[in-house]
Amino acid sequence: MASRPQSEPSPDQRTPRQLQRRLGVLDSTAIGLGSMLGAGVFVVFAPAAALAGPLLAVAVALAGVIAYCNAVSSAQLAAKYPSSGGTYVYGRNRLGEWPGFIAGWGFVTGKTASCAAMALTFGHYAAPEFATPLAVAAVVVLTGVNLLGITRTALLTRILLGVVLATLAFVAAAAILGPHAAGGGGGAAAEAGGWGVLPAAGLMFFAFAGYARIATLGEEVKDPTRTIPRAILAALAVAFVIYLGLALLLQWHLPAEQLAGSAAPLLDAVTSSRLSAGAPFVQAGAAAACLGALLALITGVGRTAMAMARERDLPSPLARVGGAHTVPFVAELTVAAAVIVLLLTTNVLTVVGFSSFGVLVYYSVTNAAAFTLSARPWHAPRWLNVLGFLGCLLLAVTLPPASVLGMAAVLAVGVAGRFLVLRRRLRKAAA
Repeated sequence: MASRPQSEPSPDQRTPRQLQRRLGVLDSTAIGLGSMLGAGVFVVFAPAAALAGPLLAVAVALAGVIAYCNAVSSAQLAAKYPSSGGTYVYGRNRLGEWPGFIAGWGFVTGKTASCAAMALTFGHYAAPEFATPLAVAAVVVLTGVNLLGITRTALLTRILLGVVLATLAFVAAAAILGPHAAGGGGGAAAEAGGWGVLPAAGLMFFAFAGYARIATLGEEVKDPTRTIPRAILAALAVAFVIYLGLALLLQWHLPAEQLAGSAAPLLDAVTSSRLSAGAPFVQAGAAAACLGALLALITGVGRTAMAMARERDLPSPLARVGGAHTVPFVAELTVAAAVIVLLLTTNVLTVVGFSSFGVLVYYSVTNAAAFTLSARPWHAPRWLNVLGFLGCLLLAVTLPPASVLGMAAVLAVGVAGRFLVLRRRLRKAAA
């Protein structure tokens, strides 16, 4: 009989405790759709309309095409690498450590800022005079929900998603009943368009990007090879139909100047209709949308941080999984703390473009990684990966310069930090 090793491996050398596979197609689709139908759908149409003018539907369609390319790439990769971390894991496996790190760092930093923006938007809808305290409370409560386990997260996401879908259906009914804008959305704002379609598509893409949450939860999905592709494509298809329908209805219902300048276009659509008495319902739905998106964002960022910590690209304690519900509790608590710091110190409503740039960089790595796959389903030709990669870069560079420069600086800081850490490790190994 072979002798046992003389010493047991240290805790750091043991295989990390794995998350449990508990999510089916319905739960996974709900989490992805809940992420997409978040706060963005209640605010993004106004700035996009200001940029694209009468071509708003074209901007939505362009964002949808790029999102479809990214979704196909994400589905291919998530089925092959069904572990937490999303494109961070795919980039490392297909392209190398550095592309994976850039994707993961861009996702964690950009989406942490998005968490703060979602929380503050919830506060402004629920009670503007107490926006920041309510935002902090939302982060604390939803982090607690996440710590109770992924099945609780999926259950609450389904509940919130139902509220949001009912709200959007009510807005659509209000827009259909009218009265409608003369000229179908013409006027001064119609002078926008042309090149404005590209930055408008970049803003609309921010609203589409939630399907990545399904991929980042790959380690907790049952039968991932079958479940993940179906959930990603189903969530994207539903979101695209809703966004395109709302874009057309809003332009038909509201004067162009009002739509382009509105801080709450869906609320304006109701208050300007025969169903104006239902405005509080829309406010409640917007608050629910923010909570649903925030819940899914905290979940996805925590899982990506955990995956990066497993590879020592972030501090190793973030990889700890434990508790009665096997969750990455250190990563979840760290993300919550970072979001609360942003809420208390920063005007986070300025970071939407910043986050969009980070997400587009993330998906450019997704498409590049998917391009290297040899086994491909019929609906995922390589040219879709090329189109997605180039589309992501095009939308990224057409975002406002402050957003591009800000996120580029954050990416540079992350790259420099990792480079210095790797050099120090090499010196210790050589000593």
